[in-house]
Amino acid sequence: MTVGSTSSIDIEDEAAHILADKNAMSSSSATSNGDVDMGISEEEEARLAIDNLKGDDVEERIAAANKLDIVAKILGEERTRMELLPFIEDRIDDEDDVLAAVASSLGKLVPLVGGPYHVRSLLVPLEMLLSVEETTVRENAQKSALAVSEALPSDHFHSEYTEMITRLAKKEWFTARISACVLIANSFHSFSDSNQEIKANDFAELCRDEVAMVRRAAAQNLGVMVLNIVQVRGVQSVGPGGMLSTTFIPLYEALASNEQPDSVRLHTTENCIAFGKGMSFLKQEKLKDTLSIEAANLLLKKIVPLIAATIEDRSWRVRWTAASKFANVINAFKDVDDDFTIDLLISSYEKLLQDPEAEVKTAAILNLAEVATCKSKVPPSQSNTTPRASSDGFKLPRISIAKRLVKKIQSLTEDDSNNVRAAVAMVASDLAPLLGKEATISDLVPQILLLLRDSTSEVRLNVISSLGSLNEVIGVGLLSQSLLPAILDLATDSKWRIRLATMQHMPLLAKQLGTEFFTEKIVKLCVGWLGDDISTIRMAAAENLKELTNIFGSEWAIEYLLPPLEDIQGHRSYLRRLTAAQAFVSMSTVMEPDFVQTEILPLLLLMATDVVANVRFNVAKGLKTLAPICGHGVTDTQIRPILSMLIDDSDCDVRFFATKTLESLDSE
Repeated sequence: MTVGSTSSIDIEDEAAHILADKNAMSSSSATSNGDVDMGISEEEEARLAIDNLKGDDVEERIAAANKLDIVAKILGEERTRMELLPFIEDRIDDEDDVLAAVASSLGKLVPLVGGPYHVRSLLVPLEMLLSVEETTVRENAQKSALAVSEALPSDHFHSEYTEMITRLAKKEWFTARISACVLIANSFHSFSDSNQEIKANDFAELCRDEVAMVRRAAAQNLGVMVLNIVQVRGVQSVGPGGMLSTTFIPLYEALASNEQPDSVRLHTTENCIAFGKGMSFLKQEKLKDTLSIEAANLLLKKIVPLIAATIEDRSWRVRWTAASKFANVINAFKDVDDDFTIDLLISSYEKLLQDPEAEVKTAAILNLAEVATCKSKVPPSQSNTTPRASSDGFKLPRISIAKRLVKKIQSLTEDDSNNVRAAVAMVASDLAPLLGKEATISDLVPQILLLLRDSTSEVRLNVISSLGSLNEVIGVGLLSQSLLPAILDLATDSKWRIRLATMQHMPLLAKQLGTEFFTEKIVKLCVGWLGDDISTIRMAAAENLKELTNIFGSEWAIEYLLPPLEDIQGHRSYLRRLTAAQAFVSMSTVMEPDFVQTEILPLLLLMATDVVANVRFNVAKGLKTLAPICGHGVTDTQIRPILSMLIDDSDCDVRFFATKTLESLDSE
């Protein structure tokens, strides 16, 4: 294929000439200097990429398209503009995966086309790619177009880039209009004042587009557009005749209405967050401007009811989106000094916690702790959503959000859905630091005790795994007797993953419950896991004993762990004996050397004569770990003789590992 308006030279042939010249120069340089040019590999890679771009293999074309920047470096700036870019334009009908790679690579060519005044040459292929039907191609092209726009000189930006967006917004094929939504929203802050008005109107038309997919893209980018308008135009955007007041609030309402499909309404919550951030920005920037604060408050009273309406949307997907992002909603509005806003938002959140769909409730519950961290005060009940005066003229007392939401946990702990109760169990204890000791004991602890008695193992496990916050406030002494039955049930659960998860929380429980309670009630359980039917459980049990030794100390381990391990050492099942050997080795890594020499090493050496080869070669492997701990003297007098015996073992695996350990000791 020939490309270029003034030359018929093939891009591949000319690149080959360039490479040949460079290789000749490299050879000459290497001859004179005695060095090898390390750039040859990159040049050869570029030549291969050029060949592959014209090949029939799709995977090779994709790989080549990802290396356009390397090809551009070899061709030079002028030939990149005059030949490589037209070459790409001629192949715009390639496979989608190839075009996606090309679209991504075009953004990397910004410094390779000859400086800022030539960057505009990238806009031609990008405009084509911005109209392609495949979503991935357009998304990559959008990222590259934004990168190009930042490198354009001001006059090129306000002319060619702006005109390109205008053409995209007016094109008949809807995919181009989708790209226009993204580019207008993200580039708004760079437009001139006159172009800002024009582009705002273009965006408004896209929000009203007859194609739902265009409206969805507009809704998806409305939040970005709003934040850019607020940051660029400030208080003027919310005043009388302001861009937000006259154009974008009505657009927000239209895109959130029930007349829109679910795919459009899904973005209502995210847009509400953007409005909240915008209002907070205005108040922080114009603290002394009473008019701006009043204008922001007026807009708040229009925006917040819309998020409340989303909570009652007929589509559970829309409600789920609101529930999953509600913590972000609260964070966006937390700096707004307005009781009405927070009261209405918390009331809306409580409705999500009572949603008929379990998925929506679960998503809302997972935001519970973060929503409760908001420092605003609210009425004590949902019926009181606005401040009211008592008969003597004083406002009724307001309480923290955490104290109000903890009342909802009772109904959630009795929910029919296992997933809902499991979510409550995961986050309930995080409310303790927010409630304080007294409220935690009176309002939260009874619900946690109820969850500990839940019939579903996942619920009980989630409670046990999230006791850290509760322990910091009240300690787990109040829960210890209730914890024990739950732990015992989970330890023998029919699902091995539940047993494994329970075991993994033992070190944390050991710290929380204390030495006495743990030793008396739970230590036998930890040793018992060494005999589990599942290999993963047995291996984890050995590591668990190491963690407990590290927490309670070597003397505690010798007194409470070694005696049952010695019993397992003589068990008729070689699998249990093998696990005991692994436990000895693991525990030795956190014990003092004197205890390892006198207590652990003799037990491990005794197992070197086990009748099963698997046990013997694991002893040989374990001695490699113990030798540095015990020191050279003990190694020479006790460990080496055993290894020398194992080298002559009848089993080849035993001989192999014994030899490896001896070689390791000799090299030290």
